[in-house]
Amino acid sequence: MSGTTDSQSLEQTRPNQKQDVVYVGYRRRGRAVVEKQPGQERVTPQQSLELANHSPSGFSWGYSGSGPAQLALALLLDYTGDEDVALAHYTEFKNRVVSQLDCSHPEGYWRLTGTDIENALPELSDQAVAPAN
Repeated sequence: MSGTTDSQSLEQTRPNQKQDVVYVGYRRRGRAVVEKQPGQERVTPQQSLELANHSPSGFSWGYSGSGPAQLALALLLDYTGDEDVALAHYTEFKNRVVSQLDCSHPEGYWRLTGTDIENALPELSDQAVAPAN
């Protein structure tokens, strides 16, 4: 993926494994729900919609459409806390990660850790990205 980013703002830090964020997605009454754990904080599209409006009706996953684009942007924005990084990488993150998320197994949810995001980002940009504090 082409693009320039400030390498100083992308210093990689490894979060403490006990504090590693986990995003969980599932469907409740046909609607996509995404939570950030620990704490079961709901992740909503509102903040990401201010950057790019792909899906005002909400998130989705498992394919490469507008709902997954909004989710990819929201996840990167929430995890990195950096609008520029999120905007630069969310399309490829959608294609490589969000489009592959699946809830069809018996548990009925997908799980994505901060470590999973950290591992995906260098493949997208050849640069490491630090999580937001």
